[in-house]
Amino acid sequence: MTPSGGNAPVAAARPLVPALLFIALVVAVVGSLGTPLITTVSDEFDVSLAAAQWTLTAPLLVGAVATPVLGRLGTGPRRRQVVLATLAVVVAGSLLTVVPPSFGWLLAGRVAQGTGLGLTALMMGVARDHLPTGRSGPVIALLSVASTVGIGVGYPLAGLLTDLSGLRAAYGVGLLVTVLALAAAWRAVPQPPSGRSATVDLPGAALLGAGLLVLLLVISQSSLWTERPGAATCLLAVSAALLTAWVRRERRSVAPLVDLTLLRHPAVAGANAVMLLGGVGMYLLLTLVTRYVQTPDSAGYGFGVGVFVAGLVLVPFSVLGFAGGRLVPPLRERLHATALLAVGGTVVLAALTLFALARDQLWLSFTVMGMLGLGVGLFSAAMPAAILAVTPASETSSAMSFNQVVRSVGFSIGSALGGLTLAARTPTGARFPAEGGYGTASWLGAGMMLCTVVAAVLLGRAARSGAQRKA
Repeated sequence: MTPSGGNAPVAAARPLVPALLFIALVVAVVGSLGTPLITTVSDEFDVSLAAAQWTLTAPLLVGAVATPVLGRLGTGPRRRQVVLATLAVVVAGSLLTVVPPSFGWLLAGRVAQGTGLGLTALMMGVARDHLPTGRSGPVIALLSVASTVGIGVGYPLAGLLTDLSGLRAAYGVGLLVTVLALAAAWRAVPQPPSGRSATVDLPGAALLGAGLLVLLLVISQSSLWTERPGAATCLLAVSAALLTAWVRRERRSVAPLVDLTLLRHPAVAGANAVMLLGGVGMYLLLTLVTRYVQTPDSAGYGFGVGVFVAGLVLVPFSVLGFAGGRLVPPLRERLHATALLAVGGTVVLAALTLFALARDQLWLSFTVMGMLGLGVGLFSAAMPAAILAVTPASETSSAMSFNQVVRSVGFSIGSALGGLTLAARTPTGARFPAEGGYGTASWLGAGMMLCTVVAAVLLGRAARSGAQRKA
C-alpha cells in the first residue's frame, strides 16, 4: 500500500477499510457499554448509583487523557505497534469486566477499555496514509461518524443482553468484539510510511493529562456544582492553571505533544470552536431524551420504558447518523465543509426545537433521535474535511486527536448542563424534575446549536475570503 498521495491498488485498500471502520465502531460501542448497565452494576455489586456511574465516567476520562498521547505516537514510525498494544490493553480490560471478583476490578477493566477511545484518530491517520486520495476522505468521514453514533449500537445491545442473560453477558460481547478488533488490526493495519518520527513530551503529556482530567471531572460531576460550588470553582481554576502551564511548555518544546502552530490556524481553531459548541447541544439532547423516556408515568410525564426499549430509541440515531455520514462525500463536491457543518448543526437545532415543543408521544422521541442522528452524522463527517484541508498528512492523527478531546469537553459540558438544569427544576423532596425542566434544557441546547450554526457560517466566510486574497 502507498500513501494517499500515491496510487494505492484498490484491491489492497479493500481489506483495510472494513478493518478501520470496525475498530472505530468497536471502541465507540465498548466505551458506551456502561450507560445502560449502571443500575444493574449497582445492584449486583451492592454499591451506590453514584459509584456505579463511574463505570461510565472513568473510561471517558481516561479516553480523553489518552487521546492526545496516542495521537502523537500515531504520527511516528511505530503506529502499528501502538494500535496493537492499545487494543491489547482494551482486550485485557474487557476480560476484567467479564470476570471481576469485585467492583474495583470491574472499574479497573472499564478504565483499561477507555484507552481505546483514542484510537479513532490513529485510524484516520492510517486511512490518509494508505488509501488513494479520492478514497481516504470519505473513509475518514465515516470513521468520524462511527466514533460518535456507535453509542447507539452499544446501548440497545447491552440492554437486551442484560435483560436476557445478566451483566456478564453484556460485557462478554464487549470482550468478543475487542478480540475481533485486535485480530483485524493485526491483519490489516500496515506500517506507516518511512521517514516518520515522534517523540512524546512526557512532562507536557502529564500537564495536559492532569489539566484535562480535572476539567472533565469537575464538568461531569454536576452535583459538585449544586452542593459545593466553591470547590468546583477551585478545581476549575486548577485545571486552567495546568492547561496554561502546558501551553507555555508546548511553545518552548522542540517536540511538542500537539502542534500549537497548527491549532492556531484560523481554519483549525474555528473548526475546534464549532466542535465545542456543537458538542454541547448534541450531547445535551441525547441525555435528555434517554432520561425522559425512562421516567415513569407517576411523575406526570415520561413513558417508563425499560433499558432495552430506551436503547431502541437510539437506533434511529445510529442508522440516520451513518446515512448522514454517507451523504457528505457527494455533497462535498458542491458544498464547502463549513457549509455542511452549518447544515448538520441546523438539523440538530430543529431536533432540539421539536423536543422542546412536543414530547408527549413515544414516537416523537424516536423522531427526535433520528433527526439528531442525521445532524450528528452530517456534522461529524464534515469536521475532518474542515481540519485536514490545512493539516499535513503526517500530523493527521495528532490534529484529529485534539479535535476529539474538544468534542469530549463539549459532550461533558452538555451532559452537565442538562443535569444542572433538571436539578434546578426538581422540587424539594421530589425524585423527578418538573417536566418544564426538559423544555428549558432543550431551549438552552437550541441556543448553543444556533451559536454553532452562526460560527460555522462565519468560519466559511473567513475561508472564502482567505482563498480570494490568495488568488
